[in-house]
Amino acid sequence: MLVIGAKGFAKEVLEVLHQSNQLENLVFYDDVNVDIPEELFRQFPVMKSEDVAANYFKTVSCKFSIGIGNPVLRKKLYDRFVTLGGEFTSTISPLATIGSFDVKIGDGSNVLSGAVFSNGSELGKGCIVYYNSIITHDCIVGDFVEISPGVILLGRSTIGSYSQIGANTTILPDIKVGKNVIIGSGSVVTKDLPDNCVAVGVPAKIIKALSPLEF
Repeated sequence: MLVIGAKGFAKEVLEVLHQSNQLENLVFYDDVNVDIPEELFRQFPVMKSEDVAANYFKTVSCKFSIGIGNPVLRKKLYDRFVTLGGEFTSTISPLATIGSFDVKIGDGSNVLSGAVFSNGSELGKGCIVYYNSIITHDCIVGDFVEISPGVILLGRSTIGSYSQIGANTTILPDIKVGKNVIIGSGSVVTKDLPDNCVAVGVPAKIIKALSPLEF
């Protein structure tokens, strides 16, 4: 597998792959940071050009994951590496708890240790679910959503695509959070939130409007 990124969140993805015994032919990709070594942790090669990545997809493995956190950047990298021939692949920690009935996890999502998915929950493409987050029954999460550590989504809540949910936030049952929403850490969301906004606090209140996303 090729992991896009070789800093920060890429190291979290590495641990999931280690837990899952998926280190064979593992490589990383970073063509932005000049201080990246030739090998991550003196073991895993770091590719630095699209030509090399495309050749890896053709000759070794077409699977790739994204080791970068920002939802919008993840979407752009997804588009770029699919064009190169990659197959967007999820990394799911064996230390996560996944319900036995009707749980859907979209392609390319990264699920870390301690995450919990209840029955009937649905996670879109390219999402991040961090340590000890809980997605309870019948919750629906859109594409490229970042769920930070300790988040709790209560029954039937929905999260729109490209949103970022801060650490230790609680979303109450039946609440709808729109697309491109940022919720500050420790917030409690008691009312629906529209698209394109920033909300913080207990209860969460909108403090800023965001420009709509354009792809």
